[in-house]
Amino acid sequence: MSKPSSSAAQAAITAIWHIEAAKIIGRVARIVRDVGLAEEFAQDALVSALERWPTDGVPENPGAWLMTAAKRRALDHLRHEEVTAGKAGEFGCALDFQHELTHDTLIDKIDASLDAWFDKASQATIDDDLLRLVFTACHPVLSPEARCALTLRVMGGLSTDEIARAYLKSEATIAQRIVRAKRTLAVARVPFEVPRGWELEQRLASVLEVIYLIFNEGYSATSGDDWMRPTLCEEALRLGRVLAGLMPEESEVLGLVALMEIQSSRFAARVSPSGEPILLLDQNRARWDHLLIRRGLDALARAEARPVALGPYALQAAIAACHARAQSVEQTDWGRIAALYDALAQTAPSPVITLNRAVAVAMAFGPLAGLEVIDTLRDEPSLNNYHLLPSVRGDLLVRLDRFGEARTEFERAAKLTRNARERVLLLDRAMRCCKESIGPAQ
Repeated sequence: MSKPSSSAAQAAITAIWHIEAAKIIGRVARIVRDVGLAEEFAQDALVSALERWPTDGVPENPGAWLMTAAKRRALDHLRHEEVTAGKAGEFGCALDFQHELTHDTLIDKIDASLDAWFDKASQATIDDDLLRLVFTACHPVLSPEARCALTLRVMGGLSTDEIARAYLKSEATIAQRIVRAKRTLAVARVPFEVPRGWELEQRLASVLEVIYLIFNEGYSATSGDDWMRPTLCEEALRLGRVLAGLMPEESEVLGLVALMEIQSSRFAARVSPSGEPILLLDQNRARWDHLLIRRGLDALARAEARPVALGPYALQAAIAACHARAQSVEQTDWGRIAALYDALAQTAPSPVITLNRAVAVAMAFGPLAGLEVIDTLRDEPSLNNYHLLPSVRGDLLVRLDRFGEARTEFERAAKLTRNARERVLLLDRAMRCCKESIGPAQ
């Protein structure tokens, strides 16, 4: 057992916790049947590590050390609950206590019962525990915001402060969101289990939605000064990979992972050295991460090999793959992308999908064709405050040399966006339209 410096031990604990948190919380939740309590006991183990490791040194197997410490807290809790109740519960075997048992004998019996239950629970695989944990944290009884916060906390091992910084919220707001989520799960008596049959399909959709919500918020931050928040993307991709390892036969799980891998490949090309956004059509594709592209294409191939129709995530991954395979914008198969958007609109219709389809139609068949699609959305209530509608419309108007109209659209989009980097980009495009409409100086 080595004895690193205090700062080195702190860094080691943080890294280990990030890796081991979900496994520990999942295993303990299997014992206490309560995600909130499990997270509390896991945090107790983390505190113990922070107190002891700087002095005693980092253990040879730190994950096992943390797991053991957390399980001991769980068992202590169960012993206390049973002693307080004055009877033995059901921990894998039934015990018939006689009224004449002494207090000490009762405790011995309870310990034996708990040990038997603990041994039985320990036979479950880590994979089982992680599946139960992710399905519980992403339960539809919680709001999407609460699901995201709780998932990052228990599955990602992020601190409340880290989640708050990622979402640009106050730490108190995120803490309250997490506390309410755990309380809601407890009050609703949500079982710590993987659902079956039709309920599995319903709940899996919720799990995938949460992971993709986290990824999207990192990929295109809705507010703040930064164009992206890579920490959220990295966590979402890590969670997706974990889920794909746990459910390797699920087409939509593979599709979501493929989509996130391919989109993540563009990170280095999406911003300039000074932080300004670079849109897809203007990106230097040589800067795309080809390892991530290969991983994404492999996951997509496995999704396409399943004997089921492609779902929304796999279809979006197939669209992303068209971009990834093309060496340039001109070589992109825009006709196939438009067709894939047609399929996506049939599978998961939404105004945003129609807006994206308009872009593909414009690239495949000309800006006027795309504008005709977009103009069907101008009275769509759900897009009244969606900045990408006027932004995309402005792009197409520029291609039609209708610079005055385009300027109006970009200025409207700039007013609607809450992201500072994006606002600067849109106002710059509006200014360029102004110059084009005036014409060159004489």
